[in-house]
Amino acid sequence: MPMIDVYATAGTFADKHQLAKDLAATLMGIEEVPDIPMFRQNTAGFVHELPAGDLSNVDGESNYVRVQVLTNAGALDRDKQLAVVSRFTSMIADAAGDPTLTDRTWVLLTEAVPGGWGLGGHANTNEELIAAAREQLSR
Repeated sequence: MPMIDVYATAGTFADKHQLAKDLAATLMGIEEVPDIPMFRQNTAGFVHELPAGDLSNVDGESNYVRVQVLTNAGALDRDKQLAVVSRFTSMIADAAGDPTLTDRTWVLLTEAVPGGWGLGGHANTNEELIAAAREQLSR
């Protein structure tokens, strides 16, 4: 049930909603989680637009995109990490209509610590998330 945050200068993407939806669906596919409400309703993308001047590298350039993907611990093995970074980088460039953006897209993969994934008002461990998913699958 990852959370995806995309940070870019305002105007980078024509359809932010579609980008958020596409990133979420892509990550569900890469993770290979069951297509159940628990995962569909709790895997989400957020596109944050930054005003001009709110982003800069050392040289003063601001045409970068930062994508942070937060998953529960152990959700992405090495092959899945590689797939997320590759596919998200391409998707960002496509959504921006700028193929050169692949060289300026940063994708950060972060794992929530056990107990660090709040859902339904409860700080869940991985085992609790797995149990909740299995319970939903059994219905």
